[in-house]
Amino acid sequence: MASIARQLGVQSSRHHVVPAISTACVHAKYSTDVKPLSSTRLATMKKGTGGRSSFNGIVATVFGSTGFLGRYVCNKLGKIGSQLILPYRGDHYDALRLRLVGDLGQVLFMPYDIRDDASIKKAMKYSNVVINLVGRDWETKNFKFEDIYIDGPARIARLAKECGVEKLIHVSNISVSEHPEPLLLPNGSKILRTKFIGERLVRDIFPDAVVFRPSDIYGSEDRFLRSYANLWRRQFKAVPLWRSGEATIKQPVFVSDVAAGIVAAIKNPDTAGNTYYAVGPKRYQLSELVDWFFRVMRKGPDWGYVRYDMRFDPFFKLKVTLTEKICPGWPIAGLSWEKLEKVNDLVCDLVCACLGFLAADLYSNQFSLEIFY
Repeated sequence: MASIARQLGVQSSRHHVVPAISTACVHAKYSTDVKPLSSTRLATMKKGTGGRSSFNGIVATVFGSTGFLGRYVCNKLGKIGSQLILPYRGDHYDALRLRLVGDLGQVLFMPYDIRDDASIKKAMKYSNVVINLVGRDWETKNFKFEDIYIDGPARIARLAKECGVEKLIHVSNISVSEHPEPLLLPNGSKILRTKFIGERLVRDIFPDAVVFRPSDIYGSEDRFLRSYANLWRRQFKAVPLWRSGEATIKQPVFVSDVAAGIVAAIKNPDTAGNTYYAVGPKRYQLSELVDWFFRVMRKGPDWGYVRYDMRFDPFFKLKVTLTEKICPGWPIAGLSWEKLEKVNDLVCDLVCACLGFLAADLYSNQFSLEIFY
């Protein structure tokens, strides 16, 4: 009985002593070495070797995690032992599938509204990394481009500054401009103009923010390749393109490469305050790309495929306008004037030598090798 009592006494003392010690210090490589904590924030309490079941010290809030790029970013962060806080709006079932990207208890969900300071601050107050991936290719009755690309990023940057966030990642677009060249719309792309203003506000509020400017991103379930394959995007077997696609240059980048660049920027302290262009290793004319898409789908000239200049097709213009009127919340095949204007914008010639971020091999996946999958 005495031995049992002594064992119970030791066990109870362990339960009372260990938590008190663990809040004051963490053990280093050897059990005799003790390293005092600089703070009691979770990010300072790294544990493990850096894999999925470890904790690498990154507590990341990812806005726009349910989007195309957001899913890849969350997956790469979860694989290296990051804790993820994923704000979402609308139906929570769209976000719940992301619980598998990290270990048990490392992926947390939180409803938010991009116009509500309290919900945004609650989502990032324990984080040391904030990533803004929020975006939309068309306006709705609830959210205009100014809400998404100007007010939202500025609000996130301001609250991140107040919460003491160490690193802010903002994803923009390669063709942003204060005065975009008008092609199909009389005033040019509103998306590119509002993204430029939002990016500048983020820079003013959070000078150390890291800005990514990706080109067209392709991958599974993207909105670049699939739009051309959709029946509604064609006119029977013909594909309308601005100037038949001959005047548009594309440098598409693989979505996994962009996600890898974002994760590398988080881990590298020298990236603070920099802007990085995320582009693929090769440049193509849009006409060549679309021709190749249809050859891969076995719908070449023998099938009846042809492309032409959309500027001279009033029926296609009527089709785009009706699509925006009938389906304002989610246009069929993403067909809208803003999407057409943004897609037809030229890639800046100055970017051709900038293969992306830190090292060119991060963006070395070739378009012709990845598209089949």
